[in-house]
Amino acid sequence: MHFTVLTLFPNLCKSYLSDSILKRAISKGVVSVNFLNIRDFSKDKHKKVDDTPYGGGAGMVMTPQPLYDCIKAAKSKNKGPVVFLTPQGKTLTHTRVKNYTKFDEMILLCGRYEGIDQRIRDMLVDEEVSIGNYVLTGGELPALVMIDAITRQVKGALGAEESAEYDSFSRKLHGKKEYPHYTKPASFKGKEVPEVLRSGNHAEIEKWREKHLK
Repeated sequence: MHFTVLTLFPNLCKSYLSDSILKRAISKGVVSVNFLNIRDFSKDKHKKVDDTPYGGGAGMVMTPQPLYDCIKAAKSKNKGPVVFLTPQGKTLTHTRVKNYTKFDEMILLCGRYEGIDQRIRDMLVDEEVSIGNYVLTGGELPALVMIDAITRQVKGALGAEESAEYDSFSRKLHGKKEYPHYTKPASFKGKEVPEVLRSGNHAEIEKWREKHLK
């Protein structure tokens, strides 16, 4: 899976990709991520990328020209869908994440300020996605959430393939949230690990886990 992230702040994203599972997945070539800085495509002499909204109102809106040229540059090398991260988009779910794994490539567009010029959404955006009913400063965190969630579903990304199969909302858990997890020691500050989990009886353990799905 190859992601192209379009953003005004690529460094906000790069540090998250430099550790843990995502770093290993990138090192193994399971996924790749590259960035295009939208400001680099501005034809304004001051590299301006925003302006006041028509009709008045608070805040600024990202102007169409830099966005148009940046997206076109991305699409010349990445044939995947252009996904705009916005609170107005469809909510990201486990099912939607699984569906995205059918693509080999994706372009993730991160907005800023009050959003982007609607004409860009109409002309070049294929899908709009939200990670929840709240507002963030920009689309970078939602883009990272998408990359993280999708990468977990790509074969070879995790050390143990069954890890993703037993994630919350997975088919193996019937779309439910995971059961509680315990590890050593068996007793901690008077709290005990359930005896069934220490019994070695795998049939009973499976029953317990099934019962405690949320």
